[in-house]
Amino acid sequence: QVQLVESGGGLVQAGGSLRLSCAASGRTKSSYAMGWFRQAPGKEREFVATITWNGDSTYYADSVKGRFTISRDNAKNTVYLQMNSLKPEDTAVYYCGAEAGKRIATMPDYWGQGTQVTVSS
Repeated sequence: QVQLVESGGGLVQAGGSLRLSCAASGRTKSSYAMGWFRQAPGKEREFVATITWNGDSTYYADSVKGRFTISRDNAKNTVYLQMNSLKPEDTAVYYCGAEAGKRIATMPDYWGQGTQVTVSS
């Protein structure tokens, strides 16, 4: 089992920045691809970004490419999402996910509880 805890969400004005963190505990010795996903009110959860277990590759949704950066520090069992140039349409609950046995995380086996990001116009 892997437990994931997100933090760093909040209220920010359009054009501002936030950095989300996702701390993993439990069976963290295994190699997990990690990803960030988000769910806005009335919408389905969508992919935002993912990073391979060793951090050598990253992938992003087109809607955040060039504004968001995913990174990880395996020594701290933590994944980050740096969000710059935030837009009101980025408002959502952000979740991190861990997926075992895959190069990237698209269908996580484990989820965090989510952190709210609200971008005001």
